[in-house]
Amino acid sequence: MLLGAALLLAGCATGPSLENRGEVTAPPGDSRHLVIGSAGFTESDLLATMYSLLLKNAGYGTETLSVANRELYEPALESGQIDVVPEYAATFADWLNAKTHGADAAPVGSPDLGATMKALRTLARPRGLVVLDPGRAVDQNAFAVTRAYAAAHRLKTLSDLGAAGLGVRLAAGDECVQRPYCAPGLKKVYGIDVTGVDPKGVGTTQSKKAVQNGQDQMVLTTTTDATLADFGLVLLADDKKLQNADHIVPVVNRSQAGGEKVAEALGALNSVLTTADLAAMNRQVDSWRRLPEDVARAYLRDKGLLK
Repeated sequence: MLLGAALLLAGCATGPSLENRGEVTAPPGDSRHLVIGSAGFTESDLLATMYSLLLKNAGYGTETLSVANRELYEPALESGQIDVVPEYAATFADWLNAKTHGADAAPVGSPDLGATMKALRTLARPRGLVVLDPGRAVDQNAFAVTRAYAAAHRLKTLSDLGAAGLGVRLAAGDECVQRPYCAPGLKKVYGIDVTGVDPKGVGTTQSKKAVQNGQDQMVLTTTTDATLADFGLVLLADDKKLQNADHIVPVVNRSQAGGEKVAEALGALNSVLTTADLAAMNRQVDSWRRLPEDVARAYLRDKGLLK
């Protein structure tokens, strides 16, 4: 893996400049051997493995490469060392926007999936990247309380919590105090009385235990968190769409994997993969210690996408 990262760094340094790729006129490519990139965490490994299996089923030779961060794998995707990666629409749009227009550029990701995808594709196109259609599965920030707390106060949504007028201490990252999707957004959008932020991290075991034992009342986590049930926690629905549209999207190198056959093979996931499915698969890997390839293969077979 370290060797792979070193090769990526070396290769990215010699890739074509963005200015020279501003007009993408060549026809999309269709390489018969494709490298699928993973960001090295469970969910990314699962998605990359499903992409690999679907592309193999469509007649491509494939291999997967785990690269720990976007700073490495995105330039490798542009240069063609990696051909396909699973991404998150709003997060990737904001990342490309900052790379293109500077770190202080106003965010382009939003809760509006259509607007987010339009911005993302506009930013990706000059870099020789194609953003395929998003699926139903979303991995975005989410807020959870204990099952007992939700039942006692009749809570199903964040709106319910705001209407209840309860003071809530929130277990989250320390940046939550300022981030618009976190404490300020909960107050502004939902009218939730956030009495304080307990800086124990996003979705960490420490954060979940703090809510489980009553030290805090709510935890910032993600919609595909695989271990909520282990702590007796349930998500409250983001019914007013505070969070950005971080739908799962495949991003491909146009010159290597921009053809219709790749889009068709990967698009097969769009109609079946849900947020709940992804959370369940994460749980099988993280809690049950199953291998990502076994979990991914079983899921695709169960959905009729593999024999």
